[in-house]
Amino acid sequence: MYFDIGILPKYLPYFLPAAWMTLKVSALGILLGLGLGLGTSFLRISSNPLLSLPARGYIYIIRGTPLLLQLLFIYFGLRSLAGFNAITSAVLALGVHNGAYIAEIFRGAIVSISNGQMEAARSLGMSYSRTMIRIILPQAFKRAIPPLGNQFIIALKDSSLASTITINELLLKSQQLASANFMMMEMLFIAAMFYLIYTAIFSWLFHCIEDRLDVSAA
Repeated sequence: MYFDIGILPKYLPYFLPAAWMTLKVSALGILLGLGLGLGTSFLRISSNPLLSLPARGYIYIIRGTPLLLQLLFIYFGLRSLAGFNAITSAVLALGVHNGAYIAEIFRGAIVSISNGQMEAARSLGMSYSRTMIRIILPQAFKRAIPPLGNQFIIALKDSSLASTITINELLLKSQQLASANFMMMEMLFIAAMFYLIYTAIFSWLFHCIEDRLDVSAA
């Protein structure tokens, strides 16, 4: 199969809007997932079954079903009820999906902190919420940085599934151009380059954060 590398600069500008769309959907999905994940992790570790059981159910269902199924369910199932457009559906699906995994990351980081620190703070008169915010969460967040970085990169690559609901991100753009110029491998190669660049940037940012917080000493 002939691969024409010379046409890559010509078609590169056509991918820029799709590259921005991929980044926007990924970033919004990650932010939503962070909020859902942190909130769910608190519910998950609660001793109150009325709080912990729904959190367990959410995590079990989301982690036990494919993201593509969740995306299609939200797009086709909830669009008629809530009036979601394709972008909103993709962001919501990515956020809900990543939230379940991020919840377990935060839960694992929180429970890894010695119970003695909570007991010592409470014995000094600090409330549970104040102890959690001032003492437990800063340490837990530090320990959660490496798995969070991996999850964010996974979320970035998972955004390619948004092409199934006609969002003009990198994968769909490569398919559209390939159907017009019959250069499928070249178009997929350009899309892959953008994903690799994004992944490299994410990896570098989290490496800087790890160095800044001295995560290895956590």
